Amino acid sequence: MKISIYVILAVLTFLPLISCVYHELDSPSSSSITDARIFAEINEAGFEYYQGGTILQPASASPHGNFKLRFNQEALLSLDGSGELPQGGTFLEGSVIVKEVYVNNMLNIYAIMKKAPADANAASGWVWSEIGPNGKVQYSIKGKGNGCVSCHDDLPNRDFVRTFDLH
Repeated sequence: MKISIYVILAVLTFLPLISCVYHELDSPSSSSITDARIFAEINEAGFEYYQGGTILQPASASPHGNFKLRFNQEALLSLDGSGELPQGGTFLEGSVIVKEVYVNNMLNIYAIMKKAPADANAASGWVWSEIGPNGKVQYSIKGKGNGCVSCHDDLPNRDFVRTFDLH
């Protein structure tokens, strides 16, 4: 009988601890976004091109070169009547911005930003990734925007999106 009571007490003691561990794995602060998931997401319908989808040339030194830019529906809801994010504005959580970078008129890479401030891999509220058209990851979200944020964090503040001011 004493052994049964000890077993029950042990189970009751450790059950909340195990529950906490599993809760931590599923919590919003852990990363649920992966490079594969974000690549699949950018290939779904529902994106619209900025300025009609023409290939744009950078107006200044840009590591991305010539590009097309597209937004998912959440990002589009953040834009004003001129199709831009107002200075000091922020994009809605879940916004995805895809810069399709072209070299010699051929799609070379997708530079992707997803507004996901609670994600473990987010930097400055965004998850950052660069993926080739074949799905090969060039810059993983696990890099947490290292090498991206410093260029995107400039005035005027448009939630780390530079297109409206540089292109």
